Amino acid sequence: MAENQNIEWKESWRDEYLKWICGFANANGGSIIIGKDDKGRIVGLKNAKKLLEDIPNKVRDILGIIVDVNLYETDNGEYLDVIVEAHPYPVNYKGQYHYRSGSTKQELKGNALDKFLLQKRENVGTVFRFLKYPHEI
Repeated sequence: MAENQNIEWKESWRDEYLKWICGFANANGGSIIIGKDDKGRIVGLKNAKKLLEDIPNKVRDILGIIVDVNLYETDNGEYLDVIVEAHPYPVNYKGQYHYRSGSTKQELKGNALDKFLLQKRENVGTVFRFLKYPHEI
């Protein structure tokens, strides 16, 4: 399986990959698999158990969202699957908005950012119109 709209492979973790998580959250969701090379072969992670705690905490603290992080152990080593759901509202990384397009991460700027924010605003409005408050039930 090749990298695509919903899958990104990384050999090791870097905090800059929070931008990729932001991009998945702003698009259709997806997974970052850490511990695989660009061809999808498992290369393993030495610090997988530490990252199992660090990544969800960094995502929550910096992006304000929750992701699932799963640890897998194989004969070739351990790897992590960071599963990111699509979010109805805009998610930003330190004031920057990123978006997953094909197998790339794009920083949204100018007209593209304006259009993205307007579409998310319309989507959130639609979601909230159907919500009922406890006193309305």
